[in-house]
Amino acid sequence: MNEKKSENENMISKKRERFIRIAERRVNYVLDNLERLGNCSNRRNYEYYDDDVKKIFNEIEKKTKEIRAVFQEVPKAKKQFKL
Repeated sequence: MNEKKSENENMISKKRERFIRIAERRVNYVLDNLERLGNCSNRRNYEYYDDDVKKIFNEIEKKTKEIRAVFQEVPKAKKQFKL
């Protein structure tokens, strides 16, 4: 019994390690790209309108909410067919 518990803990640990490694890499990638997007705010180099900025951030916020919802989803119970 202890061996099985140890295997489960080890598997969970490996999954956790993989999550941390991949999530950190992907979050840093997103942050780097947001910083690059911020470089577009230099009005000496670019021309844009307030409406453009609103569209950009609305889209970013929409996607952020979608992804947050995926992380917060509760696994749905399997539905049983009934007459």
